[in-house]
Amino acid sequence: MFADRAKIFIRSGKGGDGHVSFRRELYVPNGGPDGGDGGRGGDVIFEVDEGLNTLQDFRHKRKYAAKDGEPGGKRRCHGADADDIVLRVPEGTVIKEAQSGKVIADMSGDNRRQVILKGGRGGLGNQHFATATMQIPKYAQPGQPAQELWVNLELKVIADVGLVGFPNVGKSTFLSRVTNARPKIANYHFTTLSPNLGVVDMPGTRGFVIADIPGLIEGASEGVGLGHEFLRHIERTKLIIHVVDAAGTEGRDPVEDIRKINAELRAYNPEIADRPQIIAANKIDAIYREEGQESPVERLKREFEPQGIPVFPISGVTGEGIQELLYEVSRRLDELDDEPVIFQQEYFPEDELIYEDLPYTVEKEDDIYVVEGPKIEKMLGYTNLDSEKGFQFFQKFLKDTGILEELEAKGIQEGDTVRMYGLQFDYYK
Repeated sequence: MFADRAKIFIRSGKGGDGHVSFRRELYVPNGGPDGGDGGRGGDVIFEVDEGLNTLQDFRHKRKYAAKDGEPGGKRRCHGADADDIVLRVPEGTVIKEAQSGKVIADMSGDNRRQVILKGGRGGLGNQHFATATMQIPKYAQPGQPAQELWVNLELKVIADVGLVGFPNVGKSTFLSRVTNARPKIANYHFTTLSPNLGVVDMPGTRGFVIADIPGLIEGASEGVGLGHEFLRHIERTKLIIHVVDAAGTEGRDPVEDIRKINAELRAYNPEIADRPQIIAANKIDAIYREEGQESPVERLKREFEPQGIPVFPISGVTGEGIQELLYEVSRRLDELDDEPVIFQQEYFPEDELIYEDLPYTVEKEDDIYVVEGPKIEKMLGYTNLDSEKGFQFFQKFLKDTGILEELEAKGIQEGDTVRMYGLQFDYYK
């Protein structure tokens, strides 16, 4: 079975706890603290695997957790960092936060590998807390907690052109004629149960990828039939070929068919419905009309070409008109933006640190402003201030949590020093 959706639970590793111990060696009168630091917890990483084309593996296993970092040891021994957990997905997989539906990552284009949840930083051993007045610290820092999240995985196929239309209008026959794809073809509805992809190569043009989206029916956007299961696959396409049974072999009106399918596309996503379309008036070899009666192809042209939608009469069986259609598709693609359709990140797991209700304090000690508490410890445990992204998050954290306002209320001035545990910096607006 083609699996293009999955819901899974992911958890990064907790950081190892720092260790409390003291040197006790013969002839060493002032041993002092020697507790080692804890190791880093494992990250949860998603990576594109070119050999995969479904999310089937995630249907059998739903929970994925990285290991915790090892605790520190005696004699300043550092706990081992935990291995990261790497989840391999097919190209085109979009990772969304399950509750909000917001995009965390789109594993497409240049994004082949992304850390989704960072492991907790290991806690400091008691060796770091010795001072002139506290020479035997009996405290070590605990490791930072793990992050966890339910995520939805959605596979959205990557194709330049999407084939849409009612079931049994000849989309699979068309795809098999113009590409090397070998879809299942039969004279009954819903032959296609998964998106089929094929590459079109023609002399003098750039090749492009066509996806045959399984048959839509009226009500698909609301969950009727099979179409709603696969509408997401058309989201990346730049151009739509609307295949219609011009001969009306099943007793349907081709003009009404196109209106109904376009209404389903608009109900699902108005932006998709506004993308360029070309109508492929298929099965012209089966058209029968009485003398003096208007051709169904002429009727389609009269109805849709004034709207800027060209109509090409074709026959998937005989091949008539197909080459002209494909050259027009290639020409239209050359006019469109060459950039692939990539879904931008909307949800940032680290932002939960801002909204998490943990306590902190802002105090002035001598000439230094000291900000401490579990909220600050947790933020520092997950944030790499040496990176540009980490530093930007740090600035956002100070602003959105209200810490900057509290510092200003305490009377901080430009150039004054702020200390957050081991981090010390000068304040500038």
